[in-house]
Amino acid sequence: MNTLKYLQNNEFLLDVDLWRLFANLEELNKISLSFLKAFFESVKKHISKSASPMDFSSVLRTFFQGDLCQTHQIYCLNYTSAIFYLENLRQREDFGIYLKWCEQNEQCKRLHLPELLVAPLHRLTRYPLLLNNIWKRSTDETEKNFIQSLKEKVEKSIRDLEGKVKWLDNFQKFRQLQEVIIWPQVWDRDKRFFVPECLKQNLRENSNENILSSVNRLLLHEGRLMLAESTRLLDVYLFLFDDFLLITKIKRNKKKHGGSDTSLIPVCPSLTPELQSFIREGGFCTVLDQPIPLDRLILKNVEPIQVTVFSLRNAFLVQHENRYRQCIAVFLLQAQTETAKKAWMSQIETAISNYTTQHETKKSTAFCFPVESSEI
Repeated sequence: MNTLKYLQNNEFLLDVDLWRLFANLEELNKISLSFLKAFFESVKKHISKSASPMDFSSVLRTFFQGDLCQTHQIYCLNYTSAIFYLENLRQREDFGIYLKWCEQNEQCKRLHLPELLVAPLHRLTRYPLLLNNIWKRSTDETEKNFIQSLKEKVEKSIRDLEGKVKWLDNFQKFRQLQEVIIWPQVWDRDKRFFVPECLKQNLRENSNENILSSVNRLLLHEGRLMLAESTRLLDVYLFLFDDFLLITKIKRNKKKHGGSDTSLIPVCPSLTPELQSFIREGGFCTVLDQPIPLDRLILKNVEPIQVTVFSLRNAFLVQHENRYRQCIAVFLLQAQTETAKKAWMSQIETAISNYTTQHETKKSTAFCFPVESSEI
């Protein structure tokens, strides 16, 4: 961080955002150092006055009831975003030179920046262990009760942080998916529907992208499969959410627009490596058909003997029913291996079961119902 500050003072790497990369590292370092000094000061006093008891409580009270946990929380909440930002910056030659020079310093102990950035997260999770060890060795009942209360406070802080980190991670993941997933208009997706040009603008106002804007929705499973059509196998990418299944066609970017380097596209690190690589290549996913609500989805296994004539392996069937239990769409999907097929079927079955369980007790609330199919 200090090296980057020095470079920026000398007109280098001015566009690199120091906060996005290091967050409140200076404040965290200051408070951690103060904690360390106060801790050793109490040890020194005990050694110089052997008759006096070790005064841990006042040190622990000052920092654990003060800003120590809160400062760690601020840093940890920025961590995922920092790694996301770092992965983007590492593609640049000038930043790469700076990073390599810093990581060669002996103080880094051959660790790379991502491994150094995660250190405060590990430190925070070790504080309850520290407090527990002090509690075990304490002989005063009042002190033991006080240390126990501090330990519970720190553990609650960690639990709260985990929830916030998951929420932020999910938010960043869905923001990326909104950029990658393309929703074609209904007349482009299905040639049966004719809409005059003068009416198309009215229909465009109802944006499908908003489906992925809910912060409460979870992505449970994703991956590439093959979709069997009448004359060919189509490369598709499936997204299983906690309330619907989305089937998309993979579109690869054959040429880079304006000569731009698509490898510099920032990619959310919590996505699968396959999708990350695909996004860096400039690819995108076009929605093949309307989302399939989990309470309208029928999953069926396909035995090898049933599709031998089509040379299909590791296949299963996804059936979309409308509210009247009529089949409105069928997708014959093929996985690369039997293991992958079983994983997909297991994930879908579990998602359907969880969705059904959660919504059985909420039928009276209208917002819990999935969006009804537009087709009957």
